[in-house]
Amino acid sequence: MIQLVTLNARYIHASLGLHYLYANMGELQAQTRLHEFILQDQPVAIAERLLAEKPRIIGIGVYIWNVTESTALAALLRTLAPEVTLVLGGPEVSHELAGQAIADYADHVIQGPADLAFAALCQQLLAGETPPKVISAEAPDLSRLTLPYDHYSDDDLHQRVVYVEASRGCPYRCQFCLSALDRKVENFPLDRLLAALGRLHARGLRHFKFVDRTFNLRLEQCRTILEFFLDRLDDALLLHFELVPDRLPEGLRELILRFPPGQLQFEVGVQSLDPEVQARIDRRQDNAKSLANIRWLREASGAHLHTDLIFGLPGETLASIAHGFDSLIGLGVQEVQLGLLKRLRGAPIAMHSEAFAMRYDPAPPYIILANSTLDFFTLRRLARVARYWDMIGNSGRFPHTRPLLLGAAPFDRLLALSDWLYATTQQTHQIALPRLFGLLLEGLPELFALDAERVQAALTHDYAHNGIKGPPPWQSPAQGSRRQRRAGARQQRHAEG
Repeated sequence: MIQLVTLNARYIHASLGLHYLYANMGELQAQTRLHEFILQDQPVAIAERLLAEKPRIIGIGVYIWNVTESTALAALLRTLAPEVTLVLGGPEVSHELAGQAIADYADHVIQGPADLAFAALCQQLLAGETPPKVISAEAPDLSRLTLPYDHYSDDDLHQRVVYVEASRGCPYRCQFCLSALDRKVENFPLDRLLAALGRLHARGLRHFKFVDRTFNLRLEQCRTILEFFLDRLDDALLLHFELVPDRLPEGLRELILRFPPGQLQFEVGVQSLDPEVQARIDRRQDNAKSLANIRWLREASGAHLHTDLIFGLPGETLASIAHGFDSLIGLGVQEVQLGLLKRLRGAPIAMHSEAFAMRYDPAPPYIILANSTLDFFTLRRLARVARYWDMIGNSGRFPHTRPLLLGAAPFDRLLALSDWLYATTQQTHQIALPRLFGLLLEGLPELFALDAERVQAALTHDYAHNGIKGPPPWQSPAQGSRRQRRAGARQQRHAEG
């Protein structure tokens, strides 16, 4: 028995990597089992379930989000079943292996893409051979790979996000990303891919999430895939692609316009709009074209836009972060995802550690803690900004209130609200939605001299839009009296000041 195992962040995520390994097991597939768990599952319970099947080989997919739990699982498996061969693979163990605790429990580690290498290793082990502990896997010829999509269950298709890909690799060298190590971009044979996507569609899948780093890199392939889905349009279809922001030729625009509103989701990685920072991290991006393309997508198409910014890049300042955020807000995008820089193992961003005093959390996910332009306390403020913005701005729960918050200086006002929310609650999580409405009703007039009745009217619209049971907090007598007492205390403090 061979087991393929990983821990997903949430049940809704189906592991594309594990399905590739299973699809390419060849003659060993009949004796291979695929097990997907989630981070909330207890390692001892996972070990019990795995060992009950009496495996001979266990392969664990290790990622930045599950390395802590995977290490605990590996330790248990080594303690309980030392006779079982334990194989590790995945991005987290493909670089900088020295000093990783999880490696001490492994018999073998596959570094690099293991699509074909895992099956080859299993063949060697079952034949009684003794392969080296660390195996460097070369990128496979994509035409040799068996596509994994037929192995998704009906439950996967109807209850989970199914990831697909038309290509691998990235031509860019952005140093914060492991794709900077790629040598080239390779496409899957298009006829085989479309046939597989057609079978998924025929089985009822309607949400296709493409994981290609640069989906719009090659126009003809991009057009062919979009035309494939245009031929299968229905009200339930939802397509997600990651786009290079400064590449949107006319031949692509014409197809985008043919999709009804809401059926295309584009993830647009802007990351930074500071030219000096972009040059420092080898990010080639025409900012003027990028902003123009995003504006066109927002104004002319019905696509939902999810744009990304990274906090903590070497040399980035609060002023340049504010410029990037305000620029994207000014374009009217639906989401601006704010994230702190992570030092991925093997990523070239490490070359700036000394020059910019980059300090990272030693525990996964290795987020930036401080650098020469953003100290620890500032980056903690920015982490809270990202969290509160997800709750208020990206959630879609506050369409009427969001413009009142952002005003003419979106980032400065968001930062001020974030500071106030944290000072008031000392929390960034487990804030119930009705309570968040009440906090905004209190904080927005106080911070930005907004008319309280106008804020309440906007929040009332948004409260109804969310379908929350019960009346808004401001219609509760107890809440109202507490708010009046707080307002009176603030007035007294101001008078005494």
